[in-house]
Amino acid sequence: MPPFLETLLARVLVCDGAMGTMLYAKGAFVNRSFDELNLTQPDLVAAVHLENVAAGAEVIETNTFGANRMKLVPFGLAERLHAINVQGARIARHAARDRAWVAGAIGPLGVRLEPWGKTGLDEAEALFGEQAMALRDGGVDLFVLETFRDVRELVAAITAVRNVCSWPVVAQMTTDEDGNALDGAAPEDFVAELERAGADVIGLNCSVGPAGMFETIERMRDATSRPLSAQPNAGRPREIEGRAIYLSSPEYMASYARRFVDGGVRLVGGCCGTTPEHVAAIRRAVRAAEPASGHRGARPVATRAAAAASVAVARPDKSRLAHRMDRGSFLVLAELLPPRGDRRDELIASAQRLKIRGVDAIAVPEHVLHGGRMSALAAAVVIEQQVGVETVLEYACRDRALLQMQSDLLGAHAIGLRNVLLVSGEPLPRSATQDAAAVGEIDSIGLTNVVVRLNRGLDVGGQPIGHPTRFLAGVAARPDAADPDRETRRLELKVEAGAEFVVTAPVFDIDAFDAWRARTRHVGLPIIARLHLFASVRDAEYMANEVPGVAVPAALLDRLHGSADAADEGLAIAVELALQLRARVQGIQVEVGGDAGDRGLTLIDVLSAPTR
Repeated sequence: MPPFLETLLARVLVCDGAMGTMLYAKGAFVNRSFDELNLTQPDLVAAVHLENVAAGAEVIETNTFGANRMKLVPFGLAERLHAINVQGARIARHAARDRAWVAGAIGPLGVRLEPWGKTGLDEAEALFGEQAMALRDGGVDLFVLETFRDVRELVAAITAVRNVCSWPVVAQMTTDEDGNALDGAAPEDFVAELERAGADVIGLNCSVGPAGMFETIERMRDATSRPLSAQPNAGRPREIEGRAIYLSSPEYMASYARRFVDGGVRLVGGCCGTTPEHVAAIRRAVRAAEPASGHRGARPVATRAAAAASVAVARPDKSRLAHRMDRGSFLVLAELLPPRGDRRDELIASAQRLKIRGVDAIAVPEHVLHGGRMSALAAAVVIEQQVGVETVLEYACRDRALLQMQSDLLGAHAIGLRNVLLVSGEPLPRSATQDAAAVGEIDSIGLTNVVVRLNRGLDVGGQPIGHPTRFLAGVAARPDAADPDRETRRLELKVEAGAEFVVTAPVFDIDAFDAWRARTRHVGLPIIARLHLFASVRDAEYMANEVPGVAVPAALLDRLHGSADAADEGLAIAVELALQLRARVQGIQVEVGGDAGDRGLTLIDVLSAPTR
């Protein structure tokens, strides 16, 4: 075969269709690893390739879209990664012979990368490099990196391939109907990043049908001088008898193939729902529509996102709590659990009692483990609007997707909430998740990055949102964590992300707290220590044995066991801890209501004494 890029610049090339669609149609179960079929059913994979080549495909992609370590681990196939990719390349090579180029297909890792997720860009590069090396060993002619929603991950994949070999790279993002990446990045911006990263061909695939993709391709054409590729789905899927069916006809796909070629696209194919019949129709349309030679140039445009960031609001100007925190004032916060049901009157009455006592803010925790409660966000709004006391809204990543969290936070800001405590959230117990699937796209480090970006006037895709938000961003820490080094590193990462204060897990051991402060003093953030008031011996034993990140000294348990009234003794312990912590922290957060009852108010009165 002649050189791929040289041929692509001379004429339009046709890529194949959807491997997954065809394997599923041939009987492969949807809940298995399709990549493993390279080893277990190579004839099935080869049959799909042969049908696409016969239909006129000039580039066929290996059956390795999900053959990276991250995606193979759940199937127990990580140790067969090299064999799966090498065999995938060899099957495609045997089917292509001298009639088509073989493209090593690489898809995303399926996890969020920093700054949203736990996986670093360097780790991503290593994972992509591992797969690229195996595909190179299998004998591919080029690489197609496809269905990426995060341009940083795609850049990591390009870098990884470049470190392995000099083969041509086709880099394809996936976008929504508005033309932006699924995380919000505009094509004018991600195209520039992909060009700088060294992609030879830049394009789109998946997510949308040909009509929506065509409009985005037009925007991309004016933003890059690189050849373009387009591989749309066969329309939007419709669910028919429990199956996702793509209904765009071969003729419809072919009509848009002509438009893509007229618009300057050099590599045309299809994604989900595209069959050899679609490929054949696209091939006919391309041959009738392609220009004689060369490809249309483009005028480079400057990216907008870099210049779009607004100046973040200074911490003292974000909220009353932020102002007092910046002045170094000692802070007293009350922790008020959202009520069960719609008991807003009860919530308002409790908040008014705290307002009378002059608390600096009311912390509203998320407690989804206790069913039937008002959401923390709704409770915080009721308190601020009906009582006039600032709140600190605890917001957890657990069971929320990234874009949902962004929307929630923008909504919270729009209705006046300013102080947030960003937490990962504890895993739900099995009994609470029997009918629900957990979502865990990012953790509290990623969520802190989201809030900091909103505070700079940008969304997670780097696009301007107008005025920057004014969130005071707090994060959680566990002084008694089982792995102190890991806990310290996580706190450091939260600070690097832009955290502005820290709220600890309940403190029961001053010596352990001092050891933690010695390890973390360099982070330099205001510390607010939480205090829990033991309601009973059973409560203390539960905290000591079943609450992660909390250690209750045996001496305290002995005191409670030997007391005439465990609740009164619990208050006495909390007062002693509060008086010791005053000189060590900038604030204390006290539980009020629930099992703490009025004893929490008593502790607040102690903390609010004139010595404050």
